[in-house]
Amino acid sequence: MNRNLRKTIIAGNWKMNMLASDIKAFKDELMPLIPGFKGWCEAVVCTPFVMLPAALCALKETGVGVGAQNMSQHESGAYTGEVSAAQLTDIGTQYVIIGHSERRQYYGETDESVNEKTIAALKTPMIPIVCVGETLEQREEGITNSLVTKQVEIAFKGLTADQAIKTIIAYEPVWAIGTGKTATPEDAQEVCAVIRNVLVTLYDKQTADSMTIQYGGSMNDKNAKDLLAQPDIDGGLIGGASLKPESFAVIINAANQ
Repeated sequence: MNRNLRKTIIAGNWKMNMLASDIKAFKDELMPLIPGFKGWCEAVVCTPFVMLPAALCALKETGVGVGAQNMSQHESGAYTGEVSAAQLTDIGTQYVIIGHSERRQYYGETDESVNEKTIAALKTPMIPIVCVGETLEQREEGITNSLVTKQVEIAFKGLTADQAIKTIIAYEPVWAIGTGKTATPEDAQEVCAVIRNVLVTLYDKQTADSMTIQYGGSMNDKNAKDLLAQPDIDGGLIGGASLKPESFAVIINAANQ
């Protein structure tokens, strides 16, 4: 992390877990464990759509942000089951995850749709968390750096530096998500540094140095400190560990040191 240049952000991705009725108890257990977290770190909880109102209500005065896990690239229209950026913003949603590997794998999202959604999100006050990363097969083929470079280039196509600086990038090696496997701190740092260098090429060094890059591959309470010690890792997109207040608090506090 480099707090002098950019924000440290820990975002929990609850995926399709928990219930709206669980959120108050989660908040009540979490907050005493993270006193003063707002000094250095921003914390966010990303819930399923139906739980956003409950999360926004429960976390309203805590300083913990609330995000969605997906959104439509369309502003409105005949898109049954979809939710627009404006609809999310209207209820107070502050962040949105875009292009998570599970959305790409199970629902056919592409680099191009990630770009469209990022552009749509930036028309609102929401902060997009744009996900990139490689599968195990792609890593074994040795194309991680070139693949991630391409994903970033397409995701940010048409975005100005002023727009880019309002986004967060999450590097999530797909082979480490939900498997318990984690990239070594050195491996994660290498790819996050590649991402930052792509941003230098797309924009300039000042813009790249100002942008938050998270690590999103099974960061947990045991490995967070070592991962967050890397110079180009500015936070985490946390899966399973964010469902347990005690584990999530350890990660937030590690980012706050």
